[in-house]
Amino acid sequence: MTSTLEAIHVSKAALPIIDIGGLSSSAPSDRKAVGQRLRAACLDNGFFYIANHGVPVDLIDALFDQTRRFFDRPVAAKQAVDKSLSFCQRGYEPLRAQTLEAGAPPDLKESFYIGPELPLDDPRVVARRFNHGPNQWPAAMPDFRPVTEAYFNIMLGLSRTLMGGLALALDLDEDYFAAYCTNPHATLRLLHYPPQPANAAPGEKGAGAHSDFGGLTLLLQDRIGGLQVQGNTRDQWIHATPIPGTFVVNLGDMIARWTNDRFRSTVHRVVNASGRERYSVPFFFSGNPDQEVECLPSCLEDGDVPKYPRTTVEGHLREMYRRTYK
Repeated sequence: MTSTLEAIHVSKAALPIIDIGGLSSSAPSDRKAVGQRLRAACLDNGFFYIANHGVPVDLIDALFDQTRRFFDRPVAAKQAVDKSLSFCQRGYEPLRAQTLEAGAPPDLKESFYIGPELPLDDPRVVARRFNHGPNQWPAAMPDFRPVTEAYFNIMLGLSRTLMGGLALALDLDEDYFAAYCTNPHATLRLLHYPPQPANAAPGEKGAGAHSDFGGLTLLLQDRIGGLQVQGNTRDQWIHATPIPGTFVVNLGDMIARWTNDRFRSTVHRVVNASGRERYSVPFFFSGNPDQEVECLPSCLEDGDVPKYPRTTVEGHLREMYRRTYK
C-alpha cells in the first residue's frame, strides 16, 4: 500500500470516549455534564465514541449476522433488490457505484439502503418527496427485515437523545431540536468492504475522503478497522480503532452549516488494509425534511456573518446527493 493511504495510531484521547448514560438521568446536572463533553468534541473535530448507549448486544450481533448473510448471497439475488429498481434510494448498491472523493476512483464497497417504511398511499410518497417510500426486502431471508427494522427504530431513539445532548452542548434548551427530530429522515446503510487489492488503481480505497451529508452519523464497526479520520493537516489521517461496546459518532455537514462551522463536520475515509472482509453499519440521522436550517444566532460572534444561506433539510440533502451520484 502506498504511504498516501496510511494512517497513524494515536492516543484514544484524540477521539474521546463519552459515556452518554447521563443524558437519560433525571438530574439536569448529569445531562449538562454530558453536554459539555459533547461540546468539547464537536468544537475539536466532531468525531467521538459513545459508550453506555443502551443498544442491546444481541441485536448488534444479529444485525452483523444478517449483513454478512446478505452480502454473501449470489450476485443475482442481490441485484433482485437493486437500488435502481427503487424510486426512493432503497436497496442494493453494487461495488464502485458511488464516488465520494472527487477525482478518485469509485469506492470499493457494496451496500444496502434502508429507510422509514412508508406505503405507496402515504401522502409524502404520492407527492414523491425526496427519499420517501417503501423499502425493498431480500427474498428468502426471513430475519432480515425484523432485525434491521428493530435496529432502525432503536437508533432513531438514540439519535433523538444525542440531539438533546447537542442542544445542551450549544447552550440551548434541551428540547430545541424537538421539531427537527419529528418524522425524521434517516437511513440505515449496511456496508461490505472487500480487502484493499494489491493492484489497486491510484487513489482507490473503500470509501473516498468525504464528510457526511446530514445531521448525525452513528457508526457500528466490526473488529477489522479501516476508518480513518483527517487530523490537523490535510495529509494526516488517524485510525478510528474499533472499541467494543461503543459507536463512533460524527457530525454531518448540516450541523456544521447550522452552527456556522463552529461544530465541525470532519473529512474521513475507509481503507481496508486488513486482508479480510470488513462490515460496518452507519445510521444517518438527518431530521425532519421540512426543518429550516439557518445559522443559530448563538453561533455568531461579534462581527460574524452567516456563511450559508437558509435552506431546509430536504434541500440540503438533495444538493449533497447530486455531488456524489452522477
